[in-house]
Formats: sequence, C-alpha cells, structure tokens
Amino acid sequence: MQNTVPRPPAAHRQLADLTPRQQLSAGRTGRRVVQLFLGLILYGWSMGMMIRSTLGLDPWDVFHDGVVGRTGLSFGTVVILVSILVLLLWIPLRQWPGLGTLCNAMVIGVVTDLSLALLIQPDSLAVRLPLLVGGVVLNGLAGALYIGSQFGAGPRDGLMTGLVRRTGRSIRLVRTGLELSVLGIGWLLGGTVGIGTALYALAIGPLVQLFLPYCVVELPETDPGARRDSAARGEDDR
Repeated sequence: MQNTVPRPPAAHRQLADLTPRQQLSAGRTGRRVVQLFLGLILYGWSMGMMIRSTLGLDPWDVFHDGVVGRTGLSFGTVVILVSILVLLLWIPLRQWPGLGTLCNAMVIGVVTDLSLALLIQPDSLAVRLPLLVGGVVLNGLAGALYIGSQFGAGPRDGLMTGLVRRTGRSIRLVRTGLELSVLGIGWLLGGTVGIGTALYALAIGPLVQLFLPYCVVELPETDPGARRDSAARGEDDR
C-alpha cells in the first residue's frame, strides 16, 4: 500500500512566497485556475451587490464610483482602467504581476458590469440592507478564494505590498494611507459613501482571515511532508 503524506489541517495552511514564474510551475494548476476564476467572478458579483444596495461602497469602489459619475463610463470599465493605471505604478516599485494579478485587472470589471445588468436596484431598506451584508460577506469569501489560489496579489494589494517593501513602513500604515486617499478623492468626486463603507472597513479583514485558511491550495513544493522527504534525500526544497 502506497504511503501518503497527510495534508495539514485547514487552520495550518499557509500562503507560499512565490515569484510569478514559480506560481505557474508550483503544481495543482487546474484546481488553482478554477479557484482563481471562481474567486474573481464572485468578487465582481459581490461588488455589484454592494453597488445596488446604494448604502455605501468600499474605499476603492467609492473612488471608482466617483470616476463613473464624472466620465459616464460603466463601473466595470472604470475598474479595469484604474487597475491598469495601478499596475503601471508597479514599474518603479519593481513589482512583477502574476497570472492572478492580470486576471484580476480584467475579470472583476467585466463581471461587475454583468452583475449590474442583472441585479435590480431595490427600493426597500429591508432588501437593500441584506444585499449589502451579503455583498460584504461574499466579497470576503471571494477574496480568500483568489488569494488562496496562489497566483499573485491583485493590482491594488500589490501596490500596497510594493510600497511597504520600498518604504519600510508597516502594512497597516501604508494600507490605511492608500485607502483613506482613494476614499477622500472618491468622495470629492461624488462617490457613494455610507454605512456600507464603514461595514466593509470593519468586516473585510476578519472575513478574509476567517475564510482564507480553508481556501489556500496546498502546493507540492510547500507541503511540509514533501520538505521533510526532500531534506532526507539531501535535496534543496526551494
């Protein structure tokens, strides 16, 4: 009977630190690609839910909404264009996008526009409030799914981590500074700010933390048992 290395419980699964090339060759590619696109599709749909609730958006979407109001472009088109502009900011930071980064920049915007075409904006607060809460929870799950696929950070999160690495500042300081900046600009442009903005800010971190351990796809190269086996053979496990 063939011996198999037991997989670690969900609570102990961790993200691997991989370059874009390593992300593509790390194994379990089919499963990871499916999970990546599922996460991105659900993320775009959750954005549509929050927009249709009209009760407030997350900081970046407040900015997107403000640009929509000033340009007349569709929400999804603005999301895609801003993603491309943010990716250009990766160049001086010497950041390299992964497959997940590029797919994030395109898929979420397309799905957001699709969701807005299919979702009806309700008038009743009794419907809008559950729509908002459901959108925030779904957003947390969707983020955990695409992050857990281990194909790289989205454009905005990558900008944050790049600035952290280049400036030496804390993640908390850099992320707070970025989100307050886009929130303020978006509000000045007329973006939708409300209780949903506060709910998202308070809930999204704990939600992603809750879902992520169950969504991380364990990679063969990062499996603890595999590392022990290769070490026993005198091999480099990197």
